[in-house]
Amino acid sequence: MEPAKRLLFVCHGNIIRSPLAEHLFLHLGAQAGLDGRFQADSAGTSSEEHGNPPDVRMLRTAAAHGLEYSGRARRVTPADLDRFDLILAMDRHNRRDLLALARTPEQRAKVRLLREFDPQTRGETDVPDPWYDGQAEFESVYTIVERSLRGLLEALQRGEV
Repeated sequence: MEPAKRLLFVCHGNIIRSPLAEHLFLHLGAQAGLDGRFQADSAGTSSEEHGNPPDVRMLRTAAAHGLEYSGRARRVTPADLDRFDLILAMDRHNRRDLLALARTPEQRAKVRLLREFDPQTRGETDVPDPWYDGQAEFESVYTIVERSLRGLLEALQRGEV
């Protein structure tokens, strides 16, 4: 059996978008009968939220969709660029920070934007950060992340990634 593909989801603080993506990806993979084929983690490009739990507003949104999770924020490290097979940034700023951290062409090639897999992207490349917004924006981000993750799972199953 092939070793599990390791994915890292990255946002700014690792308390809203990337932990949602990590846990929702594993949940969707399990629903699709793909348990064990993938490992996932999340991190932030900033250390300002280091050690903090996920944002309660996104936890409420996820729970309304039947997804419960926990964890603690951590900052992405140079070693992550070696350990993971695919690194998915939530926005162009996160991608830029990850590419600046990369030391080799192989590491840079692993860095992608999550919305590359969103079938309804309409040219938008960023998963918006709802930090300063209301609950409706958290719901919108949940929808974007879920749609993008479903597209990612399909691409992974087809061997395109």
